[in-house]
Amino acid sequence: MISPEYTRLWFGQAVSTVGDAVFSTTLVLWVATVLAKGQPWAPQAVSGVLLAGGAAMLFVGPIAGVFVDRWDKRATMLGTEVLRGTIVAMLTAVSLLPVHAMPVAVWLTLIYVSVLVLNSTGQFFTPARFSVIAEMVSGEADRARAAGIAQATAQTAWIIGPPLAAPLLFTVGLEWALLLNAISYLVSYVAIRSVDIPAAPVPEPAAAAAPGEESGATEPAASPAAGEGRKRTGLLTEFRAGLHFFARSRFLVALLVLAAIGQLGMGALSTLNVFFVTGNLHGSAEQFGYFGMAMGFGGIAGALCAGRAVKLIGARRTTWIGLLITGTLLFVYSRQDNVVAGLVLMLTFAIPLTTLNTAMSPLLFAATTREFRGRVVAVFYPLTRLSSLLAAALSGWLAGGGLPHFGRTVAGMHFTPVDTIIAGAGVLVVAAGLYARIALPDTEAAPAPAAEPVPAVKAGP
Repeated sequence: MISPEYTRLWFGQAVSTVGDAVFSTTLVLWVATVLAKGQPWAPQAVSGVLLAGGAAMLFVGPIAGVFVDRWDKRATMLGTEVLRGTIVAMLTAVSLLPVHAMPVAVWLTLIYVSVLVLNSTGQFFTPARFSVIAEMVSGEADRARAAGIAQATAQTAWIIGPPLAAPLLFTVGLEWALLLNAISYLVSYVAIRSVDIPAAPVPEPAAAAAPGEESGATEPAASPAAGEGRKRTGLLTEFRAGLHFFARSRFLVALLVLAAIGQLGMGALSTLNVFFVTGNLHGSAEQFGYFGMAMGFGGIAGALCAGRAVKLIGARRTTWIGLLITGTLLFVYSRQDNVVAGLVLMLTFAIPLTTLNTAMSPLLFAATTREFRGRVVAVFYPLTRLSSLLAAALSGWLAGGGLPHFGRTVAGMHFTPVDTIIAGAGVLVVAAGLYARIALPDTEAAPAPAAEPVPAVKAGP
């Protein structure tokens, strides 16, 4: 577990992640089976829960990074846990009311606003935690281990959480499932309080690089954070500076492109897999749940193997080789016609997928200076999430209407709209692997642009 300090931080986050998995699943089940039971608008009501979470990442995430770069990271993490725990505790108190005590529209509004605020607060927690781990864990291999542990923990939480949610909801009630999540934030708060997070040093300002020049240091030289050694500037100015820093780094742009293409493949698979399982694999709707479990177990295996892979061949080789293997397995999966083979390939597919996602974390660490870590993370993850959402919408449209009569036989293989889209996603991921081989050369340095001085302008009111 790398160090005792990291172990305590991990434990708090693990408990909180399980609580979030129970909370999210419980709300979806409660809206679908209680609040909107038997109503034709039930699917739209459930989708509102998911859209509220996605909106927080897309619209709050990029701006949150500016504030995280300004604020004390430990205090930010503690504050978000207090706020999230308070919101869930208040929602727990309201859930004690009978359903008929308020109109359905009021219940839905309360749920959507709660999910939006919780996820918006989480956009501050994530980059703050990223920065803390960057200070706490050093070295490419250990950072890959930390990312692998985080990935495995998240996968485990989503294996444990959803099966807990249904019994809690239908045996003891909604309020107990919500209370569990509130308690998980308390545990996370206590764990963060117990961690001695090293203070970020403030070095002497370095000379600005020439336009287009990039640093070749494995660990970029830190520059003073906003408010630490230089005058604080306006919000939009600092946000633009973060975007400029990102855009000037060919390495960061390459990582974003690779992550976005990977999310294109996952967005298509997430949208169409239920139709592929019940149609092409001739499985039942009940059997579809096993594919999620297979992804979870494969993800755990991949996350735990990532640290060893990075130590053995490096983060860059792990990333581009992982993309090639992942894309190939996704294409092979699209050609299956029975449930057992599909399950085996789904589990196998999740291993290199999670490994390459984990390997990208130390590359992102090394390519970002301390001053811009919050803004880089707050731009990187929303854009990759947007890629996934666009892929989900496009693949749904193509399968449902864009390719209504598509059917071809090539080299003895018959292609339908669903498996063609999944196969195409696999080919796209393989192409990303070939691009990564060029864009991520096998050198020790992770180039990052030197931080340019931000113009000192008066902050707005």
